[in-house]
Amino acid sequence: MLIGALVAGIVLGLLAGGRLDNLASVRLRLVQALFLGLLLRYATQYLIETGSDPAQALRLPLFAAGFLLLLGGLWVNREQPGLPLAFVGILLNAVALVVNGGYMPVWGPAIAGAGLPPSDIGSAFHIVVGPAASGAIPADFLLRAIPLGDIIPIPVPGLRNVASIGDFFLAGGLAFFLFATTVRPPAELDEAAKAAIRRRLTALTRWPEAGEAEPEAFPTLESGDLVAAASLERPVVLGGTSVRGEGTLARLGTGAGIAAPAVPEILTRVRRHPYVRLALDSSFSALWTGQLISLIGDRVHQVALAFLVLRATESPIAVGVVFLVATLPNLLFGPIAGTLVDRWDHREVMIVSDLLRAGIVLLIPIAAVTDLVLVYPLVFLVTTISIFFRPAKVAILPRIVAQEDLVPANSALWVSETFADIGGFVLAGLFVALLGSQLPLAFWVDAVTYLASAVLVASIAVAPLIRRTAAGGSAAGGSAAGEAGAGGAVGQEPPPRTSFVAELREGWQFLRADAVLLANTLQAAVGQFMLGIFLALTPVFAERSIDRIGFDGTAAYSFLEGAIGAGNLIGGFAIGLVGSRLALGKTVILGYVLTGAAVAALAVSGNLYLAVGLAFGAGIGNLAFVIPSQTLVQRRTPVELMGRVLGLRFSLVFGSMTLAMGIGGVLGEAFGAASVIGAFGLLTILAGLAGLLVPAVRDA
Repeated sequence: MLIGALVAGIVLGLLAGGRLDNLASVRLRLVQALFLGLLLRYATQYLIETGSDPAQALRLPLFAAGFLLLLGGLWVNREQPGLPLAFVGILLNAVALVVNGGYMPVWGPAIAGAGLPPSDIGSAFHIVVGPAASGAIPADFLLRAIPLGDIIPIPVPGLRNVASIGDFFLAGGLAFFLFATTVRPPAELDEAAKAAIRRRLTALTRWPEAGEAEPEAFPTLESGDLVAAASLERPVVLGGTSVRGEGTLARLGTGAGIAAPAVPEILTRVRRHPYVRLALDSSFSALWTGQLISLIGDRVHQVALAFLVLRATESPIAVGVVFLVATLPNLLFGPIAGTLVDRWDHREVMIVSDLLRAGIVLLIPIAAVTDLVLVYPLVFLVTTISIFFRPAKVAILPRIVAQEDLVPANSALWVSETFADIGGFVLAGLFVALLGSQLPLAFWVDAVTYLASAVLVASIAVAPLIRRTAAGGSAAGGSAAGEAGAGGAVGQEPPPRTSFVAELREGWQFLRADAVLLANTLQAAVGQFMLGIFLALTPVFAERSIDRIGFDGTAAYSFLEGAIGAGNLIGGFAIGLVGSRLALGKTVILGYVLTGAAVAALAVSGNLYLAVGLAFGAGIGNLAFVIPSQTLVQRRTPVELMGRVLGLRFSLVFGSMTLAMGIGGVLGEAFGAASVIGAFGLLTILAGLAGLLVPAVRDA
């Protein structure tokens, strides 16, 4: 698997116009540690396999030292795209190996699931563990870190194997590193180098706001000053995209007397593509990858949770209550969470949220065995913690990507959710089916994905948070060591802390006073109400309101849901490609009108084929208003108010959807599913067109 991933990374890089000789020019720090770690790891295994008693006796410290060297070498190079993910993979494997005394555990049922005989698993590095004779998971399953071992069967003919979650992260990270290295000319001093230097210089002083004079601490850097920049321990190649400003440092490479090498035209075009530009930004790619991993883990968890409750109760109502409980925190705690997020460091909020969710998800199968009722408060807690993570993620995005990349960055994050919805549920279903009676493994895998996300978020370089003071000045906030190595602006104190209620009120006053954001929030509430109605009534609509052309209601429903997901995917990509060139306000209006029209037409479509096409259109329109709306909030909201504004919006929007899902069934029973869906589709059109009546919204 690892070799295949490495080959794929290089091949994709070459197809994108890259060059193999770029691999020879890549600059890494502590390369000796990487080579020594690899040598120690494989030399130890070789000596054990050849019967060396000293190597066998010292296997744990030898293997641990090898992994420690690899981790150190990867961490100091974490600004290289892909290497943070490889670090996570090595870390997870190292924990499993150390906990098991120098052996990598292999789960017995996974061997059978891959179609391999146990004799195919070598004993020098691996140790096979399995369930008890009764089939139950052993009591020390977690204490031995078995979820981090080789538990994932690969039953593909010719590739049959058993892999760990860490193996997948390692393979994906190294493959992407090779792709990024191949397509990026290593000697070119571009925005990657400027961003890396800029992040270190923020340790000396804050970066100026737009239109503000540049401080004396930032003289124009000539070529000789690059030596000083290099001493700041940041590589001048393969870093991330600009995170702040277009000042003096943005002129690096053009006026510093350094001639950039000639770049092939195809490679230049590829690298100017917004998605490629974001992918080569190690901070954004770490955030995106961490969220994709976590979202796929959530899908595994959701499928396993539904079957866990259903098998225990044989009650569809009990399953429905689980998902109702999961939606309540959005309605109850959104503004509170947003206000607290504004008080705290955004990146630390994300890391702690991931760690807490990992711990709670680990407890769900244990609670189910003890008393199924305990599952419900745990699910409530997971969602409650998630409402802290969500505004922190949205608020941190403008601090790690350039303003011109906000639309494609938001698009990429929404596309990752769509990937998780389309592919994640399929993978989750297959994985849960393979687990059979070993259902708790699904929750423990989800916990590992949260841990991986936490480590990836920790690798992100974030521009310092500049908070506006009451006097109109600025003060640096946020975690200095955690974000950019800065302690804030020299001689500046953070603004005095006001009461919690006053801060919450301040967020509401800002949202109410900004005509564009208030109108957009009201539009979003109407749009989400329609989506809640649609979600609640689509199964009934598929069963009773259209000609299914020989398919049963379940199949028709899955086709409609799949079409919406495909529309979201295409719409997300399209907005990411062209959204930066479109007026956000008009794009939002168009998105609402397109979505409402597709849903209204769906109500009178009459047959499955036409309904699937209209559902696809509704999926495109959905992201045509979601992505620009999120970008509007990020651009118009001061960073120190971002959490409060997002919390209020989330509460109103998700509250609207929750209310709609609650009354959708009642309305559908009284008036028919098709009639109710069509009426709220027309209402969504009106909500979109209402934006034309407000010039500030129309021209935003």
